Amino acid sequence: MFPIGDDNSDRRIVPVVNYGIIAVNILVFVLLQQLGSNDAFSYAFSLVPKEVTTGVDLNGIQILRDSLGRTAEIHHYASPLPVYFNFLSSMFMHGDIMHIFGNMMFLFIFGDNIEDLLGHIRYLIFYLVCGFAAAAAQILMGPDSIIPMLGASGAISGVLGGYLLLFPNKPVKAIIFNFLTTVPAFVALGIWIVYQLVIGYLTPAGTGGVAYAAHIGGFFAGLALIKLFAIGRNR
Repeated sequence: MFPIGDDNSDRRIVPVVNYGIIAVNILVFVLLQQLGSNDAFSYAFSLVPKEVTTGVDLNGIQILRDSLGRTAEIHHYASPLPVYFNFLSSMFMHGDIMHIFGNMMFLFIFGDNIEDLLGHIRYLIFYLVCGFAAAAAQILMGPDSIIPMLGASGAISGVLGGYLLLFPNKPVKAIIFNFLTTVPAFVALGIWIVYQLVIGYLTPAGTGGVAYAAHIGGFFAGLALIKLFAIGRNR
């Protein structure tokens, strides 16, 4: 399921925070990560579960072994800041152009409606809290993993969870199974989270690729927290 738009006819404010988050992600990717080619920056400021659980900043060549006994090398770089800062920094970095394009598309479509309801400050806090919760979920599933985590996917998953609860019937135009169609949000996002749950269950933790546990953790954090953040902000 890939969304390409939703109904914004009832939006009342300019979502400056959502636009700002998108802008920061793009600037970090282009200027600091150099379109994903700056490994030293990306590895230094990505979040590594084992660094969090041990408090030790990994540096140099690390050997990764899978369940079949195969090995691979990962070159970690030391961070100039405490490893826990990477909870925040990793939320604004991406692996490649398609990674950032997909994430920013989701955020552009769904984030503005949440900001419109919560207001600018509450939305920013909600976004960051969901990102932290998503990272914590991924670490919980693989506390000894030395594979770096990066991307806004976890925080955006929280936005999707909040959107599903607040706007379940809002029309969403999306490409679903290669067809362009318009469906209620609960259908589009329901397909998305079911896919995350199924593939996440089938994917061993700490094996790299997509951080499905972060997606699932962020989504359910958004579901759990959105009504709390929306207190006093109902239309």
